[in-house]
Amino acid sequence: MAGWLYLPRFVDKIRLSEAGKLDADYLPNFLHKGFDAKWLETAGLEAEEFVAVVKGTLTDGEVTDWIRENVEADESTRELFNDAVGNYGADEANTELRQRLAERKAGAGMGDRDDIQCFVDFIDADEGRL
Repeated sequence: MAGWLYLPRFVDKIRLSEAGKLDADYLPNFLHKGFDAKWLETAGLEAEEFVAVVKGTLTDGEVTDWIRENVEADESTRELFNDAVGNYGADEANTELRQRLAERKAGAGMGDRDDIQCFVDFIDADEGRL
């Protein structure tokens, strides 16, 4: 979506929240922490502004068009963001983050899943896509 790896998931979370259907597990980080906050910061947007954009659109294509017209992040910025999010937790040298990923996997009953190598993998597995 407009070259942003995380954007489709974020838009879905906003739409679920607006419909009162966002899982309670996501509420502590929603909009103001984690990948949500990092995307908003990188895009140069405030949470309330982006929620209003999503609420004012019917399709992902409309959101994409708005982003292309209003977000000034260049391709290099998007690539850096996408790499950081897509590989968050995969760096073997970052033992603290690897430990947190292992704890999240174990807590979700996926401690034996060697195919889960980063937090995006964990999210995909947790939500049944991996």
